[in-house]
Amino acid sequence: MITIILFIVIFGVVVIAHEFGHFLLAKANGIHVIEFAVGMGPSICSVQKGGTKYSLKLFPIGGACMFEGEDGLAEKEGEPGEGSFLKASVWGRISTVVAGPVFNFILAFVIAFIMVNMTGIIAIRDPIATQISEGGGAEAAGLQDGDRIISINGEKLRLYQEISLYMQATYRGGDLEVVYERDGVRNKTMLTPQYDEASGIYLLGVMNADFVSPKGFETLKYAWYEMRYSVKATYKSLAMMLQGRVSRQDVAGPVGIAVNVVGKTYDEAKDYGWQSVLLSMLNITLMLSVNLGILNLLPIPALDGGRLVFLLVEIFRGKPVPPEKEGMVHFVGLMFFMVLMVVVFFNDLANIFMK
Repeated sequence: MITIILFIVIFGVVVIAHEFGHFLLAKANGIHVIEFAVGMGPSICSVQKGGTKYSLKLFPIGGACMFEGEDGLAEKEGEPGEGSFLKASVWGRISTVVAGPVFNFILAFVIAFIMVNMTGIIAIRDPIATQISEGGGAEAAGLQDGDRIISINGEKLRLYQEISLYMQATYRGGDLEVVYERDGVRNKTMLTPQYDEASGIYLLGVMNADFVSPKGFETLKYAWYEMRYSVKATYKSLAMMLQGRVSRQDVAGPVGIAVNVVGKTYDEAKDYGWQSVLLSMLNITLMLSVNLGILNLLPIPALDGGRLVFLLVEIFRGKPVPPEKEGMVHFVGLMFFMVLMVVVFFNDLANIFMK
């Protein structure tokens, strides 16, 4: 029961932030919001206020902010009314569409800021070598304890965990150019990672055990670094999926997130107290918010990114794509996602019960 409640709260916060972004910018651009819905499926309860229906749906996955005239739906007969999505300026519509993902990133930053200020609980580590593994690639390359890793093959690092992320998601073999700082002086070296059979990945041979306790304005900087790491982890994971480097067991939908992510994380954190549970749930919310923001910006029909494509086409053409044609494209995209949801649902069940 606790897992279900935590899952609903986390998903609810992420979805409400996304839809509220659409809602706020729609209002600012004079677009009539027909319905603001949290969840999917039949309504549990709803209230009508200011011409907008606010609904809570049965299934706590997803949400919607529906505008008058969007995709030719809920439009009054004749010419579009003043509150129609089609009547707003193209830049007003673009800002309304982009606002959802942007609010997800704002939420992610706020959560990261809260986490960073939980001093003594969150493990923030700079990319500094506190211990060089004996016989590892770092030792052979001349790195020493206390060296700060600035970049790997041109990719800048801000947090220690970005080293592992690079090795798991980006490294394809061969030598790496590592830029490091020692006593205020930057140096370059070529490093050959060593394969670790226990973890099944290549390692630099650099370990870090020193935690950072940021104060004052530093908390804003490290909050940005934490959110930046989540963004990098998300798009690198998407790249791995497209390259076929992610197995079925590594993919999770709502059910998998509830059971294998939220549930297991709660079980592991509860023995260390409520603060550990709170931190763990905040971290999951941060990752999900970033994931939702990035996924919605992909240029796929029915997603915010797909709608942006049509709006950009309108700018270059000087006139909009006929609403009925755009609506049909988004409808096809929606049907695709409905089928995908079914596939992901059964994949989640297989991951849970067929291990």
